Order: sequence, then C-alpha cells, then structure tokens
Amino acid sequence: MYDCKILYVLQVPLFTPGLHPPYHETHKSAIVHTTHMGLLWQSNRYLSEFSTFGIGGKARYFAEITSPLEMEEAFSFAREQGLEVLILGKGSNCLFSDEGFDGLVLLNRIDFCYWNGNVAEVGAGYSFSLLGIQSARKGLSGLEFASGIPASVGGAVFMNAGANGKETAGALYSVLYLDLRGSLHQFCREELLFSYRYSPFQQMQGAILSASFVFEPSSSARFKQLEIIDRRIKTQPLKELSIGCIFRNPGPEISAGMLIDRCGLKGCSIGDAAISEIHANFIINLGRARAKQVQDLIEKIQQTVYDKTGVRLEPEIRMIGKHGSI
Repeated sequence: MYDCKILYVLQVPLFTPGLHPPYHETHKSAIVHTTHMGLLWQSNRYLSEFSTFGIGGKARYFAEITSPLEMEEAFSFAREQGLEVLILGKGSNCLFSDEGFDGLVLLNRIDFCYWNGNVAEVGAGYSFSLLGIQSARKGLSGLEFASGIPASVGGAVFMNAGANGKETAGALYSVLYLDLRGSLHQFCREELLFSYRYSPFQQMQGAILSASFVFEPSSSARFKQLEIIDRRIKTQPLKELSIGCIFRNPGPEISAGMLIDRCGLKGCSIGDAAISEIHANFIINLGRARAKQVQDLIEKIQQTVYDKTGVRLEPEIRMIGKHGSI
C-alpha cells in the first residue's frame, strides 16, 4: 500500500489555445491586468476560445493558472472582489452561455506527470487522453478508456469520466485540493464517494490541483487502448465541434444515444446546433451555433424521447450560465 502524500509541484507549461469560431473576436480584444503578486488576468475573454464546442460569451475576468501558488493567488483575488469562480480544464463538457460568465474563470494549466513504477502523480491540467495512452504503452492497465477523451485530469476526476464500463475513480489513489479559502487538502480514494458521472468535488468550492493513480501491470493494456481508439474513430463525430455525450445513459443496458436514434432524431437541428448523424448522443456545432440553440435542441430531445418511450433523459454536460451552473 502506498502512503497518501502531498505532491506540491510548480511548473509552467506552454499555453495551447482552445477552439473558437471565426466570427468571434479573439483574445487580442481582451484587456490584460495584473494582481499585486503578479498574476496576469484578463477581462472580456471569450469562453468560446476554451470550449471544444466553440460556443460561449465573454468572461468578466479570466486567468490561466500554471501552479498551485497561482491558484491560491487567484482565489485570494476572487475573495477580495466578491467574485464567483469557475474552474476550467479542456472545456470538453461545458456549454457556456451566450451571455458569458459574470465572475472569474480560471483555466487550470497545472501540467506535469511524474512516474514511479506503476504510480503516476499528475497535474490537474494534464491531458487525460495522454495519460491513458502513456500508461497503456507502459503495459499498465486502469485508464485505457481515457484515450481519445478530450479532458484534463482534473476535469476527469471532477466528473468521474468513464467509458467502456470503466471510470476514473477505478484507478484513482489520491487528490490534492485547494479550497476557496486557500486551505490545502489531501484526499485518499477511500475518503471519496464516487458514482456514475459524479464526484464529491461537484459539491465543493475550490480546485483540484493534482491526482495520483495506481495502475495494474497488463500485457493487453496497449491492445485494449488501441481498440478503444479505433472504436471511437468509427462511432463518434471526432472531427466536429462538440462537447461529447450530452445525456447520461438511463441504465446499464440502455444508452441515451440508442433511444434518441430510435426516436428518429439523428440529423435534427435548430440553427447550427445539430444532432450528429454518426452518434445520436452528440450535438455538433455546424459553425455558428449559439448556446440558446443547443439548449432548445436538448429540450426538444428530452421531450420527444419522453413522449415516445417514457424515459426522461438527464444531461451529462455542465451548463454554465452568466451567474454559474444552470
């Protein structure tokens, strides 16, 4: 058994911008400021730049966080200004409002990965997909399903991301967490209650800084990982602007995509928001979709599926309004 220890890493990664539609202004229109401790933050940065959907209005304040110390400084700034805080990873599971977010958005870029045998200590901003690929290449099993999921490690832990019958919590060992008051917490896996697309961090106020994972040796890990990637390429609209599956599966043997497909909704659209022809549980942005169009399409899907099957579909995505989660 491994000791549950705190890893406090300071590392500055390169910045990789997200997707944003061409008709929006870019970050060049944002105004840059600095706090008394030197943290750079901006006003009026478009959230569409940091969403795999390419949708979202302006954030009142925005900062890119590359270390735990910067996160602590950002929380201090938010407390001083009385701001709501939104932690953002890859933006692959969030629908941002057209009105933006009237608070402080913190892009978590705490990006590192240290290996010690079959144990990995990983920054919350590290690519979850890359972690799945690297572990499989090492002949280690536990996160093969992560390959191809456009999430950060912090986001995957926060949502307990999963696929193919596996979940993030299955390989998780510990989490380093900073609350909004600036207090640091180390949680071992046994202290945390996870369930389908749920983690206790969804009820907390703060940010995941890093996580550690324990893997099992497996000669078939790489084969499983490649098999999962191949299946994703064939069954998901990976080349389109989307935020992954929109709805939770109603049950172990019932998929939301199957129900939507059976209701004849593939290809249905409102404006430039359309249900994918490849996978019915994906809504794609055809180019100029607005958040309101996506929300209207979600409601149409829910009503149609309920009317025809009696099943109520629940969103899996996070819908972020001007003043927080909708």
